[in-house]
Amino acid sequence: MIKLCTPDELDKMRVVGRMMADLLNACCEQCRPGVTTGEIDAFCRAYLCTLGDGTAASGSLGYMGYPASLCVSVNEEVIHGIPGARVLQRGDIVSLDVCGSYHGYFGDNTRTVAVGGAETLTPDVRRLLRVTRQCLEEAVRAIRPGIHLSDVSHLIEKIATAGGCTVVREYTGHGVGHRLHEDPPVPNYGKPGRGPILHEGMTLAIEPMINLGKAAIRTLPDGWTVVSRDGLPTAHFEYTVAVLRDRAEILTPWFERDPWSADWMA
Repeated sequence: MIKLCTPDELDKMRVVGRMMADLLNACCEQCRPGVTTGEIDAFCRAYLCTLGDGTAASGSLGYMGYPASLCVSVNEEVIHGIPGARVLQRGDIVSLDVCGSYHGYFGDNTRTVAVGGAETLTPDVRRLLRVTRQCLEEAVRAIRPGIHLSDVSHLIEKIATAGGCTVVREYTGHGVGHRLHEDPPVPNYGKPGRGPILHEGMTLAIEPMINLGKAAIRTLPDGWTVVSRDGLPTAHFEYTVAVLRDRAEILTPWFERDPWSADWMA
């Protein structure tokens, strides 16, 4: 069942959303050459304790047995990378998926960042990040009451394909609110004009997962880390958003510039 938030509930979603955005940005700043992914996890756990009244909790730690406070996925790792001894290198791309709860509400967001700066990336990897970010921003910009959810999914797929990339189909965005994963699922592909109609008060995690090469993926023996089957890089960006009367509001505002400007990852 798809739940609609009241104005009071939306205010609480705004609070946790901004917390998770601040936490994500702080974790992204730790993605430097020589830092291990495990050190980023330790930083995330410590930072969580400083948020609000100290009761903010990771949405990842312990979820279905997941062992870390955030997901750290490097290069060919699509999602659910487990932090550990891996040392970040200049030119790596790192997707940090940070989610958490505060006073009974959840926020969920993801960024893919370049270790050492965008200038360390090849033109193809820069294109991958630019296209994936565009998928997210344009999808959020299109959201309003009265359209079908699949209209958003179709737009993401259209942008990814036009950019010479492919869409991961096995994993989707989702509703988010009192629980981390709620109805409805939000695919990143599909035909328009299908599925649920968007209504004011819906809160959704929109999260394009886009591959530079082919769309096929596989899961590593750890049971969590999902990688591109061809070993090529992959990117992941995510906002939690609320459907308002005539637009979507980004509840996890991690963006470093105006999200509708054209100057990011130029």
